[in-house]
Amino acid sequence: MTIQEQIEVLERLAAIDAELKELSDALNQERQELDGKRSHLSELDGRLARGDKSIEEMERTRNDLHAETRQMGSQIEKSREKLTRCRTEREANAVQRELEELRKLYRDREVEIEKLDVLIDQARSEVQQVSSERQTLGGELGAIEGDVTSRLGDAEKRLAEKTGQRNGLIATIQPALYRRYELVRKRKGTALAWTHDGTCSACHMRLQPMLFQKLTRGDEFGQCPSCNRILYFRRDLPEGAESADAADTQSSGP
Repeated sequence: MTIQEQIEVLERLAAIDAELKELSDALNQERQELDGKRSHLSELDGRLARGDKSIEEMERTRNDLHAETRQMGSQIEKSREKLTRCRTEREANAVQRELEELRKLYRDREVEIEKLDVLIDQARSEVQQVSSERQTLGGELGAIEGDVTSRLGDAEKRLAEKTGQRNGLIATIQPALYRRYELVRKRKGTALAWTHDGTCSACHMRLQPMLFQKLTRGDEFGQCPSCNRILYFRRDLPEGAESADAADTQSSGP
């Protein structure tokens, strides 16, 4: 395989790698957004379940306190009747102390019930807000899940197709050259660069004249001393590209 043929294969490989990266990034973003919504929905379900359980427990406690206050109310009435039947001051004082203690316990239970009423109302309000958020998110997820799953499937098919094309190209590249290509690509993201006028197309650094002259002969690859990418010479600029001299002239101005 001639050096020009190797260049063409590497260029096609680099183009496929760029497409694969774009596809992979798009897939990851779609998956992250979908997984994020699903995770948030699951979190809201958990908050709803915990909120309902908390309300249920507080209501049970409040019912128990109401039962205690009713029982204490009956005991207070009995103590009052008992006070009216006392014959001695000693008996009256003992019943009075008992009555005051019952009244204190009764007031304490009423305060606890009032606090629970506030907490229950707050918990119900929070549950209602979470339920509303969950309903909105569930609707959004239901509306987009099918489309996103379809797009993911299409992207995965294109990814598999491009991977197959890539594997076919790899089989035509010299193993040593491919290992070099992969080593640079994994470190830099792109492994290939060209020069037309003595400047690296990737990092825009000026090459040493001796290296540039060697590349112009077109019989071997070089390596950019700045970015370490595989370097080759192009006689013609790619469409839309401009030489470094032209760029310098434009940037310097009149």
